[in-house]
Amino acid sequence: MQSKFPLGLSVQVAGTGHCVPSTRVTSEEIDTKMGFPCGYLTRASGVRSRYVCDQEDQVDMAVDACQKAITAAGLTPGDIDLVLGACAVPYQPLPAMAPLVMGRLGMADGCAAGFDVNASCLSFLTAFELAASKIALGQNQQVLVFSSEVASRALPWQEQPDVAALFGDGAGAAVLKAPGDAGPRLRASLMRSYPSHYDACQVGAGGTRFDYHNDPKGFNEHAVFRMDGKNLFRITHKYFPQFVQELLDRAEWTAADIDVVVPHQASPLALEHMVSKTDLNPDQIVDISQSYGNQIAASMPTALDFALQQGRIGSGSRVLMLGTSAGVNFGGMALDF
Repeated sequence: MQSKFPLGLSVQVAGTGHCVPSTRVTSEEIDTKMGFPCGYLTRASGVRSRYVCDQEDQVDMAVDACQKAITAAGLTPGDIDLVLGACAVPYQPLPAMAPLVMGRLGMADGCAAGFDVNASCLSFLTAFELAASKIALGQNQQVLVFSSEVASRALPWQEQPDVAALFGDGAGAAVLKAPGDAGPRLRASLMRSYPSHYDACQVGAGGTRFDYHNDPKGFNEHAVFRMDGKNLFRITHKYFPQFVQELLDRAEWTAADIDVVVPHQASPLALEHMVSKTDLNPDQIVDISQSYGNQIAASMPTALDFALQQGRIGSGSRVLMLGTSAGVNFGGMALDF
């Protein structure tokens, strides 16, 4: 029987890398600083530790992760012909972060293109799919995708400490290239948006919504991250299982066919809920959330790098990448390695 959906784009993950800051902060240390009972934030968030920027900045982490991915691919920065920045929160509003990272990598003027893609926590997946499409069209040969996040800033420690405790800083990167006709491929991808829940997760300031000069009070009030956890739980509970099934149908897989699931590390509780509401097995899940927290868009490439380093993914592995993001969006990809 002919497939209802075209099965994929030929693309190979040639190399990956990740970076975290040198400073590790435990939830117990924050309990002491904030005056909470010992163990409170671990119980409330499920996160035991996270890494936070001190001497490093967002660009430092991006460059380090990119250099590792390029080296793992057996390439040099000069071999890259497209750089895609995939950060939920950019280094600055304008210009894009990708050209800055290119310069720090030593890439010469005019040797490649560089721009940013933003789909909040799903930015890496969105950039990955774009890179795979451009490779399939012959427009690019070797594409570098990076996500780097300083998630530890602008957190609601006073109003929502259980939410603030979820986040940590870090960066992840991957080099993608064409593998040949019989090689690995992006078998299926899917994204669905639920714009009626747009306000469930946001940082309102920083764009044009609030004018810092004319409305400094509004700007300051909306410069902190806000999340309606109950709303996000309801929409995920209602729609995510059928989303996963639709992605599997497009890939012509069942849950039992999957070797490894690389999810967005939203929270330990969110990963448990994902498993309980789908046919996925806990043993399939790459879970680094307790030790690294939610690194926003950097979560998935970081988890992917861990899975590759640990030998959980090899030639022939069937990998499902899944996540949710502000918007609200669900996203996923089925990959043949």
